[in-house]
Amino acid sequence: MIRQTTKDILAESFLELAEKKRIDKITITEITNNCSMSQPTFYNHFKDKYDLIVWIHTSRVEKIMAKIGAKDYIWKDTLLEGAKYYYQNKNYIANALKHTGGQDSFINYVRHTNVEVLVKEVRKKIMTEYIPEEIYGMIKVYVYGTVQYMLEWLLNGAKQSPEEVSLIWEKSLPEPLKQYLYPDYKNIL
Repeated sequence: MIRQTTKDILAESFLELAEKKRIDKITITEITNNCSMSQPTFYNHFKDKYDLIVWIHTSRVEKIMAKIGAKDYIWKDTLLEGAKYYYQNKNYIANALKHTGGQDSFINYVRHTNVEVLVKEVRKKIMTEYIPEEIYGMIKVYVYGTVQYMLEWLLNGAKQSPEEVSLIWEKSLPEPLKQYLYPDYKNIL
């Protein structure tokens, strides 16, 4: 049996509400009432609903990224699983994209999270905290481009399949980053 954490329960409550209501109109009271928790419980785990949104996205992305290198799971698989996640949650993602703004903009969180997760993956491969500025710049350009593509894909009706989108993302990966994301990079050349 898989036990849910308090964070998971609050996240599910929020996601349930986000299916029916604009994110900028959802209150902490609604989130906690929907799952029979108290507001202090919410604030023990998150500073506000935007912190919850970030946690939801970060935890999903990290679960996907954690599979890299396990049982022939490669970057291509990560991209496909990510595209499927966005597609399966397109109503929530579109709600978050349309109804958050400023420093609490969902798109800014997605960019930041995806850059950090990719940087973490590169650091694991080079086994140091230092990443050359050129590689860091490529990570940012790649992430910003793929996130923008995802945004347009979902907001324009998601006409392409997740498989088609993930293939575009894969083909867009800068050559110098492939060595960090594919375990057998030299063998795929």
